[in-house]
Amino acid sequence: MEVPVVKRHFTVKEYHQMAASDILTENDRVELINGEIITMSPIGSRHASCVKRINALLNSKLQQIAIISVQDPLHIGEYSEPEPDIAVLKPRADFYAQQHPTPQDTLLIIEVSETTLPYDREVKLPLYAEAGIVEVWIVNLAQACVEAYTHPSGDKYLEKKQYKKDSSVAVAGIIVAVQDMVA
Repeated sequence: MEVPVVKRHFTVKEYHQMAASDILTENDRVELINGEIITMSPIGSRHASCVKRINALLNSKLQQIAIISVQDPLHIGEYSEPEPDIAVLKPRADFYAQQHPTPQDTLLIIEVSETTLPYDREVKLPLYAEAGIVEVWIVNLAQACVEAYTHPSGDKYLEKKQYKKDSSVAVAGIIVAVQDMVA
């Protein structure tokens, strides 16, 4: 008699309890996606440089209108708490000290993809769409471009635009040159 294999999915609450119990530590590079604890890829120097560059650009342009969150948790329902490379958040006086931001707090998610492009497109993008996050950028380092996704519907985005290195993309009324992000 065959016994079926059943996956055990964790809630965000259980995931936090694992951290509080030192089952997971701050040195573990993991995130909770659809109830599964996913090991995140190591961050290469090019990826890290790109995140720092985008952080500096957005902070200089958006410091009065938004909070820029770098590789911090985003609470998406009971079973997911991804850690996007950058989240542009609505301002809040407590800087989200009482709880992690949610999709309703999020103006833009940016994922930098050097080695994780399939994962970002096939796993994270549908998760963000289903959560109703209005805009997601994938900074595609291999092709030196920005893929901008808008108009979430179900687990897809209805609109995708690709911005090459010689173009610009806008967020919250400010313009950012693609070459400044993927240099």
